[in-house]
Amino acid sequence: MKNFWENEFVNTAANYSVVILFIVVFLAVFELVTKYKNWAEIKNGNLAVAMATSGKIFGIANIFTHSIQQHNSLLSMISWGIFGFILLLASYFIFEFLTPGFKIDEEIENDNRAVGLISLMISVGLSFVIGAGIS
Repeated sequence: MKNFWENEFVNTAANYSVVILFIVVFLAVFELVTKYKNWAEIKNGNLAVAMATSGKIFGIANIFTHSIQQHNSLLSMISWGIFGFILLLASYFIFEFLTPGFKIDEEIENDNRAVGLISLMISVGLSFVIGAGIS
């Protein structure tokens, strides 16, 4: 059985499956902390929400990319991926705190694409910083 788990195809499929699962779980967490409903807004064509959500998806995937590259065991990869997500989630709250002149959630819900783009870039940019810390 040991050879089964050391097979690169099995290892890749396991990593892929775990990351897909965690993307879904972490997007559900983001859905809980935002005041708008991500998928309903995207369905209605809200580009700002689509940009912010795609930045979160990229950010989560990028964090797990670094975690997979650096850690040999699935459990270690998951642990560091969760830690990275917590940091990414914290950055969302920091972004809201650093913009007291307006509410990020309201602006994104109102399809303010400039705020959506900044949100996307914060998620992407900080995912590289988090990934570097994981590596």
